[in-house]
This record gives sequence, C-alpha cells and structure tokens, in this order.
Amino acid sequence: MTERFFSQQNPVKYRKGKSKSLSFRWYDPDREVLGKRMEDQLRFAACYWHSFVWPGTDPFGGESFMRPWHGEGEEMELARAKADVAFEMFRLLDVPFFTFHDRDIAPEGDTLAESNRNVREIGDLFAEKMETAKVRLLWGTANMFSNRRFMAGAATNPDPEVFAYAAAQVKNALELTHQLGGSNYVLWGGREGYETLLNTDMKRELNQLGRFLTMVVEHKNKIGFKGTILIEPKPKEPTVHQYDFDVGTIYGMLKAFDLDKHVKINIEQNHAILAGHTFEHELALAAALGILGSIDINRGDYLLGWDTDQFAMNIPEMALACYHIFRHGGLGTGGFNFDAKIRRQSIDPDDLLEAHVGSMDACARGLLIAEKIINDGVLDGVVAERYAGWDKREGRAILAGKRSLDDLSKRVLNKKIEPQPRSGKQEHLERLINSYI
Repeated sequence: MTERFFSQQNPVKYRKGKSKSLSFRWYDPDREVLGKRMEDQLRFAACYWHSFVWPGTDPFGGESFMRPWHGEGEEMELARAKADVAFEMFRLLDVPFFTFHDRDIAPEGDTLAESNRNVREIGDLFAEKMETAKVRLLWGTANMFSNRRFMAGAATNPDPEVFAYAAAQVKNALELTHQLGGSNYVLWGGREGYETLLNTDMKRELNQLGRFLTMVVEHKNKIGFKGTILIEPKPKEPTVHQYDFDVGTIYGMLKAFDLDKHVKINIEQNHAILAGHTFEHELALAAALGILGSIDINRGDYLLGWDTDQFAMNIPEMALACYHIFRHGGLGTGGFNFDAKIRRQSIDPDDLLEAHVGSMDACARGLLIAEKIINDGVLDGVVAERYAGWDKREGRAILAGKRSLDDLSKRVLNKKIEPQPRSGKQEHLERLINSYI
C-alpha cells in the first residue's frame, strides 16, 4: 500500500530558488539559524490524527477521503496498514518527529485491557520501524474525549469511575511514550469543562483536575520519564467553557496546585483565536511566565467560531510567532507539530505532502525573518528604551518592595513630579516589521 499511496518516491529536498518538483524553497535543515541547525530549531512533527485518522468529515458532511485503512476489514490489520503509510510520509517529508493519540494508532477494544493491548501492539510496531527510520516521537497523548463515557469530561467527570478509567488510560499512554523515547507527554482536556452551570460544581471539578495532573506528574517521576508534561489550552467547542481556557488560566491553575515547575504549555494558534487572543499573545505570555513548552502549528479562520485546523501558510504571522519563541531561547524539548488538516476537498494523497511542505516552508521563512529582527536588535531596543526608567535606582527600589505608598506619595509631592506621556510609536514599529518581511 505504501508504494502506491503517494506518487512521490524520494524524500522532499531543499532546492534553492524555484523548482518544478515538490521541494522546499526556504526550509534548509542544515542551515544555521540563531546558533542551531534549522531542523533543530523548528523540530517539525507530523501528527497522526489529522493526517491519517480524520476521514474528511465536517458538521454537515461525512467521509470524503476514502483512505484504504478507513474501509472494512480486521481492525488491527487496518491499523498496521495505516502505520505503514504514516511512516512512509514521515520518510518523504524527512521530519524529525511525529505525534499521536492512543486512539489514533489502534482500535478501542471491548475493555480497557484490550484497548491497551492494541495500543501496545502498534507501539511495538512503531519501535520496530523507528529502528531504521530517522523520525522520533515528539509526544504522545490519550484521547479522553471521543468515547461517550467522556461526554461529561474525564478528570472533571462527576463519576469517580470515569476519573479512574481516564487515569488508567493515561498511565498506558504515558508509559508507551516513555518506552518510545518521547520528548514530551501532552494532556488535552477536550471535554474538561461544562455545558451549563446549573448541574456543575466548579470548585469540585477544578480540584479533581488538579489531583489528576498531580498524579500524572507523580507517575512520570516514578517511571523515570525525563520528558516534559504539557497542557494544551482550548477555551470552548464542544463545551461552553473549558477549564484549560488559555495560557493565563492554566498558569493560575498550575500555581494553585503547585505544578508550575513541573508542567508547561503546548499552544495552538487556532485555540488562541477561539479564546479571543492572537497567537503572538499566547506565545509571549507563556514565555514571560516561563511555561512555553511546544506548539501545534496550524491556523484558524478568523470568521468562523470553530476549529478549522488549516495548515499555517501566513508568513507574517509565522515571523511574529517565531520572534516571540526564539527571542526567549526556543522550545526546548518541544517542537512545531502540524496539528492541521488538509481541506475535505483535498482528496488526493499527495495533497498531504503538499500541505506539509508548504507549511514547513512558511515556518522556515518566518524563522529567517525572526532571525533578522532579533539580530538587528532595533525592536528590542525600542522596547528596552520604553521601560528604561524601571532599570534606574528608583524603579528598581519600587519593584524590590523598598517603597510604600507613603514613600511614593511624598516623593511625587515634594519633587512636584508631573510625568508626561510619550509616543508608543505603534505605526513606526508596524512599518519596521514590514520592512523585514
């Protein structure tokens, strides 16, 4: 199946200038950018679910892709065939990483024990393929939102038996991630929220969620997993409100349960939009709080109120995203994960390759622009000058807690201080950014 699924036979390569063949124009893995190879900075990952599990459905229409492994047949055989095609795509794209949910890679059984065995069996197949492949695991996670048992949440479910089931499912997925050498483990609470407050005890559910996260960190340490635990924010859809609403909300929760030193955040552009933020805002806030861990790189439609998960192709947006990421040192164990879908009318197998190549190029171009902005230092200089007063003696004393309201009042009144506003120069800075692009 793998030989016939994609028309491309050889890995996509970087070619300087325009090319008639499918190639990278900007993504040159070996090019040094900000002190590292471009591949090591961006750490691209192809995700299993949208590329190989999603059948092309939307709220108003059914399957459109008709992939061979979506058809009838023995479920584990179809799962193995899907793995063959996935690893072929990883080879053709030459990506260093991939990501998966447990329910992506193997069918759910009649019991959790059977489901876990299915996941481990495909996990063993992954391990075998990884022996001769370049690709490694960026992160694994557990799907605790698709099955109807999770309709009222997993960790925040009113039934403790569902909580226990979710814990057992995460244990298996976390241990498999560790077995496969994963760099991170992600928790995404797809239904950890409420549809109405009329039947919700919010304090109880938040405490449940805090306990669940603590248990995951404890088990990570028990099994010796050295990767990072990540939480992915999402504000709504399908619920009215989710407890992992945005970066600020998650940070407050992590502080409340003393987990801020143990957990970081995986940020998605589409989810930032749904929360009423820009991608740059969420990245900048996470970096400022010291919890930026990884990103799901896609884009949402600003006119639609639901996840469209389109491949990121907006170069100016990628430039600003990369600026905020790499001026703070990059993503560490994280990466740029393509949690993105081709459109349901893009039914040809090669459309998967085209989408990834185009988005990888957009991210690479964004990184190169960000490098210019960072190395030039003009933007950082403008910001530093704007806050320069806080680096002087009086500003430092205020922030160090050495001044009271009385102290400040006396100083202003005695010296007859009358501060005058200064221009924020927004238009100048917007023009500056455009000059790099």
